[in-house]
Amino acid sequence: MTTCREALDLILASAAPLSARPTGLFDALGLVLADRVVSPETVPPFTNSAMDGYAVRHDDLSPASVASPVLLDVLADLPAGSIAAHEVRSGTAIRIMTGAPLPAGADSVVPVESTLSEGNRVRITAPVKRGANVRLAGEDLREGEELLPAGFVLTPASLGILASVGIAEVAVRPRVRVAILTTGDELVDASAKPGPGQIRDSNVQTMCGQALAFGATPVPIPRVPDTREAVTAALARARAEADVIVTNGGISVGDYDFVKAVLAEAGAREVFWKVQQKPGGPLGFWLWDGTPVFGVPGNTVAAMVCMEEYVRPALRKMMGRSKLLRPEATATFEGDFRKSAPDGKVHLIRVRARRDGDRVVVSPSGPQGSGILSSMLRSNALALVPADATELKSGDEVLVHLIEEPEDR
Repeated sequence: MTTCREALDLILASAAPLSARPTGLFDALGLVLADRVVSPETVPPFTNSAMDGYAVRHDDLSPASVASPVLLDVLADLPAGSIAAHEVRSGTAIRIMTGAPLPAGADSVVPVESTLSEGNRVRITAPVKRGANVRLAGEDLREGEELLPAGFVLTPASLGILASVGIAEVAVRPRVRVAILTTGDELVDASAKPGPGQIRDSNVQTMCGQALAFGATPVPIPRVPDTREAVTAALARARAEADVIVTNGGISVGDYDFVKAVLAEAGAREVFWKVQQKPGGPLGFWLWDGTPVFGVPGNTVAAMVCMEEYVRPALRKMMGRSKLLRPEATATFEGDFRKSAPDGKVHLIRVRARRDGDRVVVSPSGPQGSGILSSMLRSNALALVPADATELKSGDEVLVHLIEEPEDR
């Protein structure tokens, strides 16, 4: 049986970044640049006013005071988007709006709040520093400089930078399309009232929600009945519509578990099946002509744990991310946990982590059954109980994955 570390290594070795594609800025937030971006322009392209006021010559203001204000003749009003028709000469000013090009002859801007308009003249009662309230051409960006390196994850500020130099689309690694297939005749929609022996399909919600939270695009496939024909058709559809396939349930060895058999018939290569962990032991991974296929167990917590621990890192690599794994910490355990029997498996138990000075302290978030979703709701970390350990007691140290913190490795 494959170990957790071996399973992750095999998955990541099989996951390759998707081909870059040009994408408009409105759709590029959070995506990874495939190539470096060099500025084709200078920003600002011209020296301009940083606020509404009066464009002046600094030397005219040196004697200004409340007792002895300076009166300047106002030559014109200059709104943003216009060019001054006059040069500012000694004893004159031009009323200027924020963003308007600084007129020739002017070197400073007096804020309108520090002035008093008197017809076609302006009264100024205090000097300003030379160059005050002026934005110089090129003070933000220079033509030819690198704006963003390859591998940069696009942020709101970076989208603004790109727009400011006229770049409306960039080559990025696209969001991975993740087909989610839930299987089982016992499942009904969330809006339906279950009949005898039926349950609502919560897994399609949690798994699609996780895929979306991971930055991918979930592609839910209509629920798959427990027949070979239905499984075959659903997998073919998933392969046509998505970059990654995640099946939920139907991968064991029961009479109604057809996923493994159908994948084998289709020529998919089994990389591994079953991992030495709990929950999530019946995890499988295949490559179907280059398409990664994850077969995750049907129990809801097992499905979420496998999505977090294995599917998420693969999706991040496919989307061009360099950091794939959540932060780890060695934490102090509070509480009591016992395996029902020695089983040689790593147990990933749901815990609530908190900072206590320099320490991380964790305690179980609830009962640890693989179908108890409420314990997943209350957890923010997974504690890894080693395969050769049978229990955890208060004060023991345990390795944890902090599943609500961004990747750092």
